[in-house]
Amino acid sequence: MLKVLLIQGANMEYLGSRQPEIYGRTTAAELDEILRADAAQLGMALDIVYTNIEGEAISAIYRSVREKVDGLVMNPAGFLYSGYALRDCLKAVPLPYIEVHMTNIDARGMHSVTASECAGMVTGLGVESYRLALLAIERLLNRAKPPA
Repeated sequence: MLKVLLIQGANMEYLGSRQPEIYGRTTAAELDEILRADAAQLGMALDIVYTNIEGEAISAIYRSVREKVDGLVMNPAGFLYSGYALRDCLKAVPLPYIEVHMTNIDARGMHSVTASECAGMVTGLGVESYRLALLAIERLLNRAKPPA
């Protein structure tokens, strides 16, 4: 079974309450439930970490490498424009990474400093962005596996 880490960056724990006109009304707990079900259908074990502290996200990534996690999905959220230390961490680890954003960050005039380290990015589709990111990491990881 593939092991995947999902990191939810700054402010994501308040999903459903924070600016619902932009991010929708799906709560963090509801999103977690949806994603765990999707991951199970894809044959993945999904660990979800919420943090408002960039250093905690970095520690979670390094820990996941030591624990032999197969891939990373992350919404850097508030770290997207200031997360240079997070970007350096991503450069240092051999972990396939898919970046996800609920909104179209380009349309909102934002640039992600961590995007340069991702294998791919899914943006602008709300909750569906996450669901597609899980599908993308599963396909990326299974493509990278040597034949049995």
